[in-house]
Amino acid sequence: MPLITLRDIVKSYDGVLALDHVNLEVDRRDTMAIIGPNGAGKTTLLKIVAGIEKPTSGEVYYEERRIGEGESEFLRRRCTMVFQRTVLFNTTVYNNIAYGLKVRGLPKEKVRRRVGEALRLVKLEGFEKVSANKLSGGQQQRVSLARALALKPEVLLLDEPTANLDPETTSLIEDLMGYINREEDMTIIMATHNIFQAQKIPKRAALLLNGKVADIGLVEEVFLKPSVNLASFARLENIYTGTAKILENGTSLIRISDKVQIEVAFKKAGRTTIFIRPEDIIVSKKPLESSMRNTLGGSIVEMSDLGSIVRLRVDVGETFTTQITKLSFEKMGLNVGSKVFLSFKASSVHLV
Repeated sequence: MPLITLRDIVKSYDGVLALDHVNLEVDRRDTMAIIGPNGAGKTTLLKIVAGIEKPTSGEVYYEERRIGEGESEFLRRRCTMVFQRTVLFNTTVYNNIAYGLKVRGLPKEKVRRRVGEALRLVKLEGFEKVSANKLSGGQQQRVSLARALALKPEVLLLDEPTANLDPETTSLIEDLMGYINREEDMTIIMATHNIFQAQKIPKRAALLLNGKVADIGLVEEVFLKPSVNLASFARLENIYTGTAKILENGTSLIRISDKVQIEVAFKKAGRTTIFIRPEDIIVSKKPLESSMRNTLGGSIVEMSDLGSIVRLRVDVGETFTTQITKLSFEKMGLNVGSKVFLSFKASSVHLV
């Protein structure tokens, strides 16, 4: 019997459809990734499971109980959501984590014990008296996660849990997700646009496109089987469309935006769509002296620790995805917000 069942869920905001007849089942102790691009409806889906939003139509079941009108509190007692944008109270770390426990009327000693357990899980022991607003972004996200874990929910809902976080915090959160699922029997549903993270942690995955479930199944099934839907989502990385003009040297220059122009090794004029493999882009802290035709400066906005490789998303006026070895990453002392340069050959740009 599924723990959570969504049947024909529709959600619209002022006539704009966010979820379009979504059907989904999540088993107890499951780990599921809801993957898809920004705007696909991932956060809305989590909010409905959490009892924060009500569907426009459709049915939500928790085990065999249909959640009817006015029963959102039943879900909120069992499902806790950690948002991508951390919002903490202007008080100590202890008070932030203890707040929900106090609201639920737990005895003072039990509150103290739960807060201590949660801090140990997120590796913030000794931070009880520190003002939450003085913490780094990564530490604040760990406090937000600790606040959720202290409630000991049956279902933990995570919205882009490691977006814009440093590799150390990302690795900690990813390891913690596996631990609490395994040791605490906690069901985890994670919304992410990060394909690599979705393959690394969950057992199951659902691909959400334009508010609809396009694919669902075991992670290896969703990511390894041939799928037009997955291909359309995966191709969002380093796919750009612009206007090309042919240069005198036989190459072409494609204007992607006001800030980004890319030189390519083929002759093409007019509307053009191109693709650049992340592994063909070199990352450096200073512009390279080389024969490469393209060098773009920007800052790191997101990173994913994949073991020996670190995947980076860099804003240069457009967002590029690239990857470097962890050794190079550490030697350069990179982090979210670091200024970097991306370089790649004109021949590394492929026509789509």
